[in-house]
Amino acid sequence: MADVARLAGVSSQTVSRVSNGYAGVTEETRRQVRAAMKELGYRPNSAARALKRGEFRTIGVITFSLSTTGNVRTLEAIATSAAREGYAVTLLPVAVPTQDEVRGAFSRLEELAVDAVIVIMEVHLLDAATLTLPPHVQVVVVDSDAGDRYTVVDTDQAGGTRAAVRHLLGLGHRTVWHLAGPEGSFAAQRRADAWRAALAGAGRVPPPLVRGDWSAGSGYRAGRELAGHEDCTAVFAANDQMALGLLRALHEHGRRVPRDVSVIGFDDIPESASFLPPLTTVHQDFAEVGRLCVAAVLSKVRREGPDRGTTLVPTRLVVRDSTAAPPGRADGT
Repeated sequence: MADVARLAGVSSQTVSRVSNGYAGVTEETRRQVRAAMKELGYRPNSAARALKRGEFRTIGVITFSLSTTGNVRTLEAIATSAAREGYAVTLLPVAVPTQDEVRGAFSRLEELAVDAVIVIMEVHLLDAATLTLPPHVQVVVVDSDAGDRYTVVDTDQAGGTRAAVRHLLGLGHRTVWHLAGPEGSFAAQRRADAWRAALAGAGRVPPPLVRGDWSAGSGYRAGRELAGHEDCTAVFAANDQMALGLLRALHEHGRRVPRDVSVIGFDDIPESASFLPPLTTVHQDFAEVGRLCVAAVLSKVRREGPDRGTTLVPTRLVVRDSTAAPPGRADGT
C-alpha cells in the first residue's frame, strides 16, 4: 500500500479509501491510485479486510444431495444472487444425511470464515438441541417445515399439487394416482399430503400410493406396477424425472399417454417440454427461491430480518400434451 501511495503521490489512507470503495476521493485521484495499483500488481488483501471489518462476505451452503434437479438449480440461483450482492459462496457437502455429518459441516463453518449459511436439507437433520452454531453465523433453510425454528424459504408444494390434481379431475378422471418421492423427504411428504387432501376435498377415494426415490429408474419401476391397473387413467408424479421413467413404462406396456393415461410431473425441468409427449408439470421458480434465500440471510446478517418464519414461492401449472380426458370422456365432462 505504501508503494502504491508513493507512485500515485497520495497518502496510504487515500489508497485504503480507494481500495475499500469509500467516498470522499475525487475521481481524478481515484484514477491515479487505480493506475498505480495496476502498474504495481497490487491487490487488496481480502482476508485482512475481513478481520478488520469483522465480516467475510461469504455465504456457506450446506447440502446433502447434488443429484436432484431442485438442489442443483437452487444452488446455482444462490451463487448467482450472492455474486450480485458481492458475496462468494462456499459449498459444504454432507456425504451421508446423519446428525454427525451435519454437525461436522457446521463445525467447519468457523474454519471457513463465513457470515451466513443456507441449508438445503431436511429439517430432521437440524436438531437445534445438538447443533452448536458459531455465534455470528445467520441461518436460512430451504424447503423445510422448520418455520417455527428457522427462517425458511420454500416452494408452495401444496398449492402446486392441488393445481395438478384439480386439472386432472377437471378433465374427467375419477381419481388420481400418485407416484410419491422417498420417505423422509419433506417435499415428498407435503406433496403426498396435498394429493390426499385434494382428492378428499373432491369426494374421491385416494388410490394406493406408489413410492419412488426421485430418479427416472424408480419412476420406471413404479410405472410397470401402475401399468397393470386398468383403472389407472391419471398419475401425478412428485417430480419430472420419475414422470420420465413412468412414461417409458406405460409406453412399453401399451398404455398410451395421454389417450389411456394422463401424466403430470413436478419441477418443470428444461427437458420436460421435450419428453414424448411433452410433459404437463408444476413449475417451480428455483431462481426466485435462490434469490429470496440470499436476500433473507443477508437481511439477518444486517439485523434487518426476522429470526424465523416461512416465505412461500408460488408455483404454476404448465399444461402440455401429457394430459387429456380419460377414455370414453373425450369432452372432459
